[in-house]
Amino acid sequence: MNAPASPPLDFQTDVVEASRERPVLVDFWAPWCGPCRVLGPILETLAAEAGGRWTLAKVNTDEAPGLMQQFGIRGIPAVKLFVDGAVAAEFTGALPEHVLRQWLDEHLPSPARKHAKAAEAAWEAGDRDTARAEFEAALADPEAEAAGWATAARTRLARLLVFDDGSRARDLVGDLHTPEGEAVRTVLDALDRDPAALPDGPAREPVADALRGLQSGDLDATLARLIDAIRADRYYDDDGARKLAVALFQTLGEDHAVSKTHRPAFNTSLY
Repeated sequence: MNAPASPPLDFQTDVVEASRERPVLVDFWAPWCGPCRVLGPILETLAAEAGGRWTLAKVNTDEAPGLMQQFGIRGIPAVKLFVDGAVAAEFTGALPEHVLRQWLDEHLPSPARKHAKAAEAAWEAGDRDTARAEFEAALADPEAEAAGWATAARTRLARLLVFDDGSRARDLVGDLHTPEGEAVRTVLDALDRDPAALPDGPAREPVADALRGLQSGDLDATLARLIDAIRADRYYDDDGARKLAVALFQTLGEDHAVSKTHRPAFNTSLY
């Protein structure tokens, strides 16, 4: 089966340089390759659906052995995604259409993904104000509804908002069943809890102090009194002091100054 006739491909111009304007997906194939005949029509259909968001270039490897050597291609079909003049992602073999769609979703650049990556970079650098703004921009894009990165973005934004905008944080993690989502909900529940309504017990006073500290924004006092509560009665309030301390560490992050200060004492309080 031969590919439809098309103008000769100038790889440098039609792929490398063109990818600086929009992504180019290159399908390295050959007429004798059975899997290539399966994959090719799927790629062509997806390219047509993309409406110009990305373009498809096809390279017959029988006619371009130099490109095979240049890109280290050992098997076909080989598919490489070029973005900004370089290979951004690649795979070998004939993937099913639903897997291909997921692969494209994960690797094609987009404004939302750009914001999400900028947010992650700011998060790792400790720039929480920038991270918050970039996460908000990413999640505001309709693409976020089905994107694979959206769960992590929602969770991290909730962690940033938990002490400033509890209602928004709760909405973000409302249907997320992840450890970080559970941690945010535990902290939010503690922020809403009445210290005076705690049950009687030897750890009642330090837990009440911890809740008051949390609600006033004194995280050092909160964790210090939670540790006191664990030492007084580890299982008071259904192990609540330990659960809240763990939730705070998860929400703040282990690299947060407050976490670093109190984590050693917390660990020893459990034994």
